[in-house]
Amino acid sequence: MSISTERRYENQRQVAIRSAASVFAEKGFHGASTRDIAERMGIKQGSLYYYFKSKEEALGEVCLFGIEEYVERMKTIAASEQPFEAKLMATITSHLSSYRERNEALKVHNDERLYLPEDKREKLKELGSGYRQQLEKIFEEGVKVGVLRDSIDCHFAAQTMIGLCNGWGDLIVRDPYLDLFDLIQKCTDLVLHGFVERRKKQRNEMVMEKNQ
Repeated sequence: MSISTERRYENQRQVAIRSAASVFAEKGFHGASTRDIAERMGIKQGSLYYYFKSKEEALGEVCLFGIEEYVERMKTIAASEQPFEAKLMATITSHLSSYRERNEALKVHNDERLYLPEDKREKLKELGSGYRQQLEKIFEEGVKVGVLRDSIDCHFAAQTMIGLCNGWGDLIVRDPYLDLFDLIQKCTDLVLHGFVERRKKQRNEMVMEKNQ
């Protein structure tokens, strides 16, 4: 296969993956068929087997497409020399932006991956666990440098932030007009400062210091 032919195939394969993601997001894994995916691509059903041998394989490729790149970005963020606050915002930006960029594929990963066989799910689980572990390290760094309180449970914090981003990510997929930048700002502010009124919090901390 020549380089140009291989490039054309990969381009078409990306179209096939995105088409499958769109169909699975709309109809669910069990409600979708390979005919639906082929029609979404504008090709005959038999031609789809050039890209996927089965509907199950299509689901696996969609899930990988949805998660791989944003997991790699997480590694880069965690390994950077940025301060905690910058890493946190970069993580939230990457996570939420993935839903706008990958759109249905990430939603399909979150909603439909359990229909894959165990060996396929294991690969996705490893990627997801690696993402969470990198995020935990960022929280641990925040504790170490004194930005976060010592009592914080970094595993819980990481899981909570992932849940927050996934919840809003579902809305990003459904609402193309949602202001992504505003949402990133609000989520970052919430994770950093919580719901407590800051001036009251500062006054309480001053009172506690005087009483010590």
